[in-house]
Amino acid sequence: MSYSVLALDLDGTLTDSQKRVSPASKAAIHAAIGQGVAVVLASGRPMIGIKPVAQELDLFNLGGFIISYNGAKILNCKTGVTVFERTIRLEEILTTLNFARLKDLAFVSYDKNGIITDHPDDPYVGKEAFNNAIPIRYVPNLEQTILEAQPKVMIVGKPELLAPAQKDLQELLGSRATVAFSEPCFMEITARGIQKASSLDILLSLLGKNRSDLMVIGDGLNDIPMFDIAGLAVAMENSQEETKKHAHVHTASNDNDGVALAIERYIL
Repeated sequence: MSYSVLALDLDGTLTDSQKRVSPASKAAIHAAIGQGVAVVLASGRPMIGIKPVAQELDLFNLGGFIISYNGAKILNCKTGVTVFERTIRLEEILTTLNFARLKDLAFVSYDKNGIITDHPDDPYVGKEAFNNAIPIRYVPNLEQTILEAQPKVMIVGKPELLAPAQKDLQELLGSRATVAFSEPCFMEITARGIQKASSLDILLSLLGKNRSDLMVIGDGLNDIPMFDIAGLAVAMENSQEETKKHAHVHTASNDNDGVALAIERYIL
C-alpha cells in the first residue's frame, strides 16, 4: 500500500526524550517529501511550540502542514495560511478555570510568548513548558487576562486526580466542549468534536485524499482517534499501552529512531 499523507505526533514520537529530532528522522522525512508525501505535524502543542520543529524540518520551504492545539488549528506551512481553526468559547474557558481552582488543579492557557497560569511552580506545568520549549508567565488573575476564545486550554496534574475530574468537567461543560487526555497528566479542553483525527479528516478532504492514503505515527492517548482513521497506524515502542492496542504495527522508541524506521519501511 502506498501512503501519500504522513501524520506525525511530536512528543514521545518525532522528538526524543530530550525534545530533539534525530538526523535519521529528518533524513527520512525529507526523503518522503521528495516522493510527494504530504507531511503533517499533528500535536496537542500550541502553534508556538510546533513552529520551531517545522522550521528545523524546513517545512516552510519544502511544504507541509501543522495541526496544533490537538486539532483546533491547521496551518499550511508553505503558504502561511490557516486553513482551519475552531476555538473554545470564553464562557467554557472560565468554567474550566473555576473548576480547576475548585479541585486545586493547575490551569494552563497560552499567549503569543508561552504559557500563562496561576500555578507557575506546578511540576506538570513545568513539563508542558519543557515539552514546548516555551516560558511560563505567572498570572494571578487569569480571568482578567483571558478575554476571548482560545483554541485550547488545559488542566494538568497527577493522573489519579485528573481521571475522575474528566468526567465531572465534561458533565459541567456538556456538549459545548470536549475534554480529553493527551497524556494521563494532561487534560485538554477544546471546542466540541475537536481532536487530531477530525482535523486530519478535514485536511485529507482539502488534499483530495482518502483515509486509506494516511499513515499515522504516534504514542499518546490523543493519537488513538488518528489511529482509528488511518490506513496504517504505527505505535512507538514507548507508547501508552492503550494506544498500542489501536495500532496496526509497532516501531522502535522515540530514542531509537522509531519514526525513521517506520518511514523507511512503510513509505520509502
